[in-house]
Amino acid sequence: MATSQKSKPGTGDSRIADNKKALFNYAIEERYEAGMVLQGWEVKALREGKVQLTDGYVVIREGELFLIGCQINPLRTTSTHVSADSVRTKKLLLHKEQINRLVGKVEQKGFTLVPLNLHWKGGHVKCEIALAKGKAEHDKRDTIKEREGKREVERAMKHHQR
Repeated sequence: MATSQKSKPGTGDSRIADNKKALFNYAIEERYEAGMVLQGWEVKALREGKVQLTDGYVVIREGELFLIGCQINPLRTTSTHVSADSVRTKKLLLHKEQINRLVGKVEQKGFTLVPLNLHWKGGHVKCEIALAKGKAEHDKRDTIKEREGKREVERAMKHHQR
């Protein structure tokens, strides 16, 4: 008798949350994929999509990376013996050489580390972080104009095809 097996969430490569604000506010220089140190209730909440990454940022303390401001809301079914802190600081895992390289870059003027997304990779939660420079106000306006221009072209093409 053959049984159909449904794939578990977290076994494939799929996105959990995106930080769209980061792509608008920052010019991305380099991207890195970091592992995350999470508690059990956090992983369960991530499977349900109870995460908000927009206000998150990455800091370097004593040669280690930490994600601050990423909010993971606990499920109602979280155990009573666990004190769930939704804005707990989460440790990120990278190779020592990569961290040292980031330390050197962040100390340069204008560079910062921002989380871009959370995703599953081989059953583990990964955080894609970026070495980025803040955009000036006129650069943001250019981004908006570019996006609106693309929309206009798409509308015209769609209207023309009818």
